[in-house]
Amino acid sequence: MSQFPDPAVNLERPTLAERPDKPEEACGVFGVYAPAEAVATLTYFGLYALQHRGQESAGIAAFDQGQVHQHKGMGLVSQVFTDDVLKEIPGQWAVGHTRYSTTGSSHAANAQPAVLESRLGKLALAHNGNIVNVNSLRQDLLKRDYNLVTTSDSELIAIALMEAVNDGKDWIEGAIAAFKRCEGAFSLVIGTSAGIIAARDPHGIRPLVLGYMGSQEPEAQEKGYGPGNFVVASETCGLDIVGATYLRDVAPGELIWIDSTGIKSVQWAHAERKLCVFEMIYFARPDSQFHGESLYSYRKRIGQRLAQESPADVDLVMAVPDSGVPAAIGYSEASGIPYAEGLIKNRYVGRTFIQPTQAMREAGIRMKLNPMRDVLEGKRILIVDDSIVRGTTSRKLIKMLRDAGATEVHMRISSPPVTHPCFYGIDTDNQDQLIAATKSVKEIEAQLGADSLAYLSWEGMLEATAVDVNSFCSACFTGNYPIDIPTQVKSAKLLLEKVPAEVG
Repeated sequence: MSQFPDPAVNLERPTLAERPDKPEEACGVFGVYAPAEAVATLTYFGLYALQHRGQESAGIAAFDQGQVHQHKGMGLVSQVFTDDVLKEIPGQWAVGHTRYSTTGSSHAANAQPAVLESRLGKLALAHNGNIVNVNSLRQDLLKRDYNLVTTSDSELIAIALMEAVNDGKDWIEGAIAAFKRCEGAFSLVIGTSAGIIAARDPHGIRPLVLGYMGSQEPEAQEKGYGPGNFVVASETCGLDIVGATYLRDVAPGELIWIDSTGIKSVQWAHAERKLCVFEMIYFARPDSQFHGESLYSYRKRIGQRLAQESPADVDLVMAVPDSGVPAAIGYSEASGIPYAEGLIKNRYVGRTFIQPTQAMREAGIRMKLNPMRDVLEGKRILIVDDSIVRGTTSRKLIKMLRDAGATEVHMRISSPPVTHPCFYGIDTDNQDQLIAATKSVKEIEAQLGADSLAYLSWEGMLEATAVDVNSFCSACFTGNYPIDIPTQVKSAKLLLEKVPAEVG
């Protein structure tokens, strides 16, 4: 039996100094049902588009006439798969996963999809989210003598499904029985011997979309649930890359079954939508579509709202690339202050295990961002970013801009202060490591060395979505968790009293 760590504990993770000063990504899931196509290659490209959602490991499992061919490993999608590897993964449908570990450590055993054998054949499960009742579910399965081979909550969902099928249920009945044992966030794509399951938890905390790939009219196919080539992905950018047409979101509490007859929809649980608002602000790609528009448009709007709420007398507006760019452009448009690129990002830098020399440290290494002195020198700068977690990166960044000649550095954040950890599939710090949980905005401003600092209001963030403001989870800003967190899990991260959200 494997030792299952407390879900709040991350093993073999980078140190705080090595980690980015951001909430860190969830995972990406992808599935394709296309019997006449190279499904492994399509899944590879789908995962490639979803690479921003997880860079630790990747995997693909394809179903081929009752057999499952799979390959997974540590690293980026382009590092795990080659043309030769993809040729060895034949099939008529496939599921894939790109992972950032939130429960379970970062090593090869935890790479997904999780593949198990059942009474009806094999299943392969890809999961985005976090199960909050992981400890009780694990204990329940251990009592039934299941051998847990990973430290991932995703394996527990797969075992629960396998158990239900082995008890006599079909794939749909078994999946529903398994889902009802899980509390928390889960967007799932599950390959089975007979077809693909796509499902979301009743709150729809993590996104999942459905698309159609082919020359026939997609709306007719969807309405009639007729046969065709269907794709499911965490975001619409995963559909775009394989030429699939977006049909709709998989609804909260919905299960979609895809097989040779088309698609079947089952509402397995009462829905109360609570999409993670950080998907809107930061996690999802700006070209992905939410609520009928690209996230680029939403992020520009929150930048415009930020300019209205927190104006500044400066010479130019710039962004922390890349995530702060749309909001900075929106701020510039609303304020009339020119926008400029003052920082250049090296987009090919990941985590490095090679330590810089002492001389490089003393010189102030600039592996990821490099300032342009001729743009910044003698200027009063306003820099826009999407969030601050610990403040370490922001402090270094402000110093870098001053060293490059900026006479003033003002900072604006296009989200409210992050005061609480996430338990639903985002790797956030314990509460005492969140700078806004222990310091006021003025205290953070002083610690960062900014001439001024202001955050977007909670109201402004939600109103800019232009949809029902009650349909989002914003617990990281308020501490109001839509799904109850077991005391054992909560106590590991939530060390302080609830902190009221600050406005502005």
